[in-house]
Amino acid sequence: MESLSTGNERAELILIPGLLNDADLWHDQVLGLSGIATCQVADITKGTTLRELAEGVLANAPERFALAGFSLGGYVAQEVTRIAPERITRLALLDTSIRPDTPERLAGRRALSQAARAPGKFHGFGDRLLVTYLDASHVEDERIVTRIKAMTERLGAETFVRQNNVERKDGTEVLRSLRCPVLILCGENDRVTPLADHYEMARLAPQAKVVVVARSGHLTPIENPEAVTHALREWLLD
Repeated sequence: MESLSTGNERAELILIPGLLNDADLWHDQVLGLSGIATCQVADITKGTTLRELAEGVLANAPERFALAGFSLGGYVAQEVTRIAPERITRLALLDTSIRPDTPERLAGRRALSQAARAPGKFHGFGDRLLVTYLDASHVEDERIVTRIKAMTERLGAETFVRQNNVERKDGTEVLRSLRCPVLILCGENDRVTPLADHYEMARLAPQAKVVVVARSGHLTPIENPEAVTHALREWLLD
């Protein structure tokens, strides 16, 4: 786990990236929250199950901390909460889901893993996939596209296959059990984990607040970093 800010009076915040994301996903949020939070970005590139990934987060975490998870990182955050709910002071789930794997989803992911193992250079999120992941207004934004592709290429095919094969669990009971402040955030045009699913998630959590990020698809921390940072700041200070 990489420590990205320091300070004695700040909240302890762990940020979990998603599939083929590294610490750069949260770069803008770490900078923007540095005055109020000691931020750590978790490494979820090594384990093969949600339990292993969550235990890795907890092994490097403070005794009590705020927790934010993006996409696959949201599933990991739910698993952290299953294991050690007493250590979580507040939870943020960004552009993620609580839905368990179905046979169809598993088949689709297996096909992607097989393609990633094919001979030749692994390009991570290619142009066709980015059309699905980004808001239409960002598909040709060179700065955003370059940043995303750089992350995926840094992590590579082996990490993609390992993360892609992690079984996703049903998070319904986790959300129902929460009594801490909960932020549910989603891009208004997220086609990977749609906005309607986030409203469903919020209805399950007694203390949940929904934030919709305008002109954003799935990759909100990069597509609209200021809005995401503002939402996380309000959640931390609530």
